[in-house]
Amino acid sequence: MPLLPSSLLPSPRAMVAFAHDVFMVAVSFGVSLGLRLGFNIDPFHSQALIPGTLLFTLIAIVVFLSLRLYRGIWRYASMNDLVALSKAVTILVVVFAVIGVGLWRIEGLPRSVPLINWFVLMALLGGPRFAYRLMKDRNAHNLDNGAIPVLLLGAGDEADLFIRSTTRTPSSAYRPVGIVAESKNRVGRLLHGVAVLGTLDEIETIISNLASADRPQRLVLTKSAFKGIKVRSLLETAERLGMSLARMPSLQDLKSGTGDNVPIRPIAIEDLLGRPQQPLDRAAMAALVQNKRVLITGAGGSIGSELVRQVASLDPAEVVLVENSEFALYQIDREMIEHAPAITRHAILADVRDRARIDQVFAHVKPELVFHAAALKHVPLVEDNPFEGMQTNVQGTRNVADACEAANVAQMVMISTDKAVNPTNIMGATKRIAETYVQALDLRRKNNPGTRFVTVRFGNVLGSTGSVVPLFQRQLNAGGPITVTHPDMTRYFMTIREAVELVLQASSLGAGNNDHHGKIFVLDMGEPIKIVDLARQMIRLADLKPGQNIDIQFTGTRPGEKLFEEIFHGSEAPVPTRAPGILLASPRTQQVDQVVSILDQLKAAAGSENFVDLMAGLKALVPEYAPPDDQVGS
Repeated sequence: MPLLPSSLLPSPRAMVAFAHDVFMVAVSFGVSLGLRLGFNIDPFHSQALIPGTLLFTLIAIVVFLSLRLYRGIWRYASMNDLVALSKAVTILVVVFAVIGVGLWRIEGLPRSVPLINWFVLMALLGGPRFAYRLMKDRNAHNLDNGAIPVLLLGAGDEADLFIRSTTRTPSSAYRPVGIVAESKNRVGRLLHGVAVLGTLDEIETIISNLASADRPQRLVLTKSAFKGIKVRSLLETAERLGMSLARMPSLQDLKSGTGDNVPIRPIAIEDLLGRPQQPLDRAAMAALVQNKRVLITGAGGSIGSELVRQVASLDPAEVVLVENSEFALYQIDREMIEHAPAITRHAILADVRDRARIDQVFAHVKPELVFHAAALKHVPLVEDNPFEGMQTNVQGTRNVADACEAANVAQMVMISTDKAVNPTNIMGATKRIAETYVQALDLRRKNNPGTRFVTVRFGNVLGSTGSVVPLFQRQLNAGGPITVTHPDMTRYFMTIREAVELVLQASSLGAGNNDHHGKIFVLDMGEPIKIVDLARQMIRLADLKPGQNIDIQFTGTRPGEKLFEEIFHGSEAPVPTRAPGILLASPRTQQVDQVVSILDQLKAAAGSENFVDLMAGLKALVPEYAPPDDQVGS
């Protein structure tokens, strides 16, 4: 019967390390005895050498294999390996002292030898391991393998991991030539032999002072905290210096001892527009959704599908997907099957404009929480199809809101847009009317049981249907040109994920808070960005130059477009809420009966395609609506 099970035996490759350690154990005992007594050992003490060496070696074999010391690789010896080694040697010495000194009482063995042996054995086992790693790292660092010289931006943990990963192997794709810190307190220091050369505002000077062989071809962001304005500034610096800008993976993605090449990625448009992540009250968001039947209209759209994903992560009882596009519904339903199979779901084809169908759906599934994301959002298309915009954005919202009241839904959340503020287009005007109706219902309900209505307003989201970002990407892929309507046009931008997180946060604020009745939650969109600047940045991210490789053409504003968007009416003084990133607006409100009367007129005008009556109804509910002059008399 074997002394140890086969599962504890090292692999054939690890047998070399195991044989080395066993040999060093045997040598260490004789060295320790010699250090204690002098290497001219007298006959009395010399009789301890053979039995002591045999016992010490036998115990070492059992201890080393039991602790599985041979799963690591000498090439990547680290502090963790040193800790494991010291633990094994300590156990070995203690067991030997108990057996050899305490129980067996080996003749001629001084009691201090086990203690001396601890230090000797640590040196004999640890020294070769770290000498081997040092030799390999130095060879990899000194070998000219055509690796791309890079300058690291950020002198933190991520830079440490990057340097260790890229200097361990000759096949690394990158060679760090220096580090740029955010502050001066680290300048002049070394990180694994790579110097911190200066601060972010000194990049051009740093590069000019480097030898030609070390001139970097790429700037690499090593800190995930670099976002927005800072990344845009660094991109401009990289372009001036004739190099590209990239970002390394986050700490969660980059593990110590990964493969030969660190998988850095190009800067994404989200990096240029991103803002610092707002702290979220996850507990409140979970309480809003947990164990509830949640219905989402427009579930296959950009915002609707992200709502489905995030709601599914908050442990709802059921998720009801309402969508009028068969393909979009199929896609989000398949995603739910693959990523949230344990959640009960209902995929329902329905159009929010069909009142009977919506009533039927609500009566059947009995939702407790409703997110209304279904809408027509593309300004020029709605401008060309005003009656469809009215039917979907206004009558569709009315149908959903009325169905919520009839089904005793606890809360309905309507997704609105910054284009509802001082609208110059029909899409914005119809969304403002939808806001007005939902506000009126919420005010009527105040201090009484019934459905709580919450409205959340925000601007453009990256990658959504109709967004300029996918359009610019397609134009880039086709070789240009990139088309921009006007050189002064600006827009607010936010990522879809961030927008939906803040929608859920705002919804949790609105639940059960009577102080917010009839008001609108507005997401803080940060600073607006010029569309032409966005186009130039996307061209640079593709390692191209605006005006040289890719042209930018100005096509003129389209019907209903404004040069800039607003998130508040002039009369709406924004009020901060307890949730960072969410503001509260108090726009003009109207009584439900008055709104319903005009909605009936609008429905009739849309049904009969009477444009004059449609415009009259729009102006009655949205007096600030200012359509283009060429439409007024249409």
